[in-house]
Amino acid sequence: MRFAPAAAVLSLCLAISASITSADDTGQPDPRALALIAQGQASLAAGEAQAATDAFEAALAVDPGHTPVLVNLAEAAQLQGLQGKAIRYYREALDRDPDNFAAISGEGTALVEKGAVEKAKLNLAKLQSLCGNGCPETMALQSSIARGPSPRLAIESNNDTAPASN
Repeated sequence: MRFAPAAAVLSLCLAISASITSADDTGQPDPRALALIAQGQASLAAGEAQAATDAFEAALAVDPGHTPVLVNLAEAAQLQGLQGKAIRYYREALDRDPDNFAAISGEGTALVEKGAVEKAKLNLAKLQSLCGNGCPETMALQSSIARGPSPRLAIESNNDTAPASN
């Protein structure tokens, strides 16, 4: 009983110091992650999607809280033709940051490439309400919707609906 006040004071001190150290997080990305992201973006620009993916995954391992890495991973997946994987990365980025213009636009583009044009139009409407018609992300998604699904998808869809010959 006589130690109860001391234990309460000690618990309070520990709680305060824990909250101070967690509030000290500046939100700045890890410099090692930034270096890996730069390496991945260079690989992506060179068309080396697998090297870019490796660099971005390493950056995500170093700094799992840095949301732009997910957008970069999605772009690399799109370059590889993995639209479903790209959509998953974009959605994870949007879960963390619902107003991420690049993720909204990228997800819309991936949806168009999968043939889900109506869902992509919902993304376009969201972008238009957030940043207007003049922002680059809105214009990129408008252009993707105007182009429509990839020709390969259209051929596969036509083959699926063509009557079978006996």
